Amino acid sequence: GLGWTPFLTGPPDCFGAEGRLAHRLFRDLFANYTSALRPVADTDQALNVTLEVTLSQIIDMDERNQVLTLYLWIRQEWTDAYLRWDPDAYGGLDAIRIPSSLVWRPDIILYNNGPEAHPFQGVAITSQATAPQAAPPPARRADAQAPASASTNVVLRHDGAVRWDAPAITRSSCRVDVSAFPFDAQRCGLTFGSWTHGGHQLDVQARGAAASLADFVENVEWRVLGMPARRRVLTYGCCSEPYPDVTFTLLLRRRAAAYVCNLLLPCVLISLLAPLAFHLPADSGEKVSLGVTVLLALTVFQLLLAESMPPAESVPLIGKYYMATMTMVTFSTALTILIMNLHYCGPSARPVPAWARTLLLGRLARGLCVRERGEPCGQSRPPESSPSPQPPDREAGPPAGPCHEPRCLCHQEALLRHVATITNTFHRHRAAQRCHEEWKRLARVMDRFFLGIFFSMALVMSLLVLVQAL
Repeated sequence: GLGWTPFLTGPPDCFGAEGRLAHRLFRDLFANYTSALRPVADTDQALNVTLEVTLSQIIDMDERNQVLTLYLWIRQEWTDAYLRWDPDAYGGLDAIRIPSSLVWRPDIILYNNGPEAHPFQGVAITSQATAPQAAPPPARRADAQAPASASTNVVLRHDGAVRWDAPAITRSSCRVDVSAFPFDAQRCGLTFGSWTHGGHQLDVQARGAAASLADFVENVEWRVLGMPARRRVLTYGCCSEPYPDVTFTLLLRRRAAAYVCNLLLPCVLISLLAPLAFHLPADSGEKVSLGVTVLLALTVFQLLLAESMPPAESVPLIGKYYMATMTMVTFSTALTILIMNLHYCGPSARPVPAWARTLLLGRLARGLCVRERGEPCGQSRPPESSPSPQPPDREAGPPAGPCHEPRCLCHQEALLRHVATITNTFHRHRAAQRCHEEWKRLARVMDRFFLGIFFSMALVMSLLVLVQAL
């Protein structure tokens, strides 16, 4: 048991020595150090700052206000010329971790920050700006709140290299283009740069060609395609010197499955249901009611869509589809009313015009297989001409028969007149009935014709929209 005593008592002595060396190093480094000045040996030399961004999570995409909220891990690296030491002089101590508020930090901010952005754990990345300024007045601030001092530590190495890792919640402005909604893709840029230092004093570089997605938490609404980085050097109207910045462009594609099931698929089914009003029998009394009901259902879905869409100049794809479907249903309902009027043409209606009888009741009826009762499909019975009733011939002699008395002849003539009247009435009724049947048959032909037209239109429009999802 006593053999373990050196092992147990040795590490505290080592740790104590290391702690004493770290305290001595800290006192030596910060004896005459100030964090207010840029840490370069030559003031004419630019300080290089390397920026690395890791995307952790997409918190929110506010499409109506066009603000993107992200959770990022931001790493900044630079070299402090006044924080160097010889590791051999401090027992091989080559790195220490100290609060970031003790050292000079670059004023890297997010230029295109959105409204209501607040520092996360004091990280100064969440400040808003539109353009840098060489010497901003004390009253001017990039955001409504001044950046607080960060609570994260920096890693300081013996050669003066400083590494500052800090998490940040950013709210950046992003112009959302909903013209292809719900199959749209968005490009949201996050531009980082110095607020007061120009390119001759501070040079910002990106580490790698893109932000890291290794620790990204998948989003249920958006799929991340990448986040490439691009460095720019711009000159603003306020200042003569150039200002470098680094822009990380977040490439997003919307996951459209939920929108297809909740908004698009019901509209497709309703649009395919609307043309079936032409297939309903006219005597059912529900042809117009079906069209009006479908139109009301589409209006409700249109209102739901308008609530979720931001106000924009371009109409989204699904909005165009809704408008086209509502227009189609409106025209189909109007045509249904017209066809109903043709179907219920009474006996006093005019006969079917000759051109309509030839084209619609002849060729089109055979093509659409609309036939009369007992008539095989593909054949059309020529319209019968109503025979004109013939009045009784008075000059003709009395019909042959046993009755030749004058009184009997008078009775026969009266009977013939009554028969002629009945015959004429029957023929007029039959002609009116035939005219009414022709109008009804014409209505059936038009119903069959517009059923095919509007169903094809609804199917083509639905397929064109659904193809966008592939």
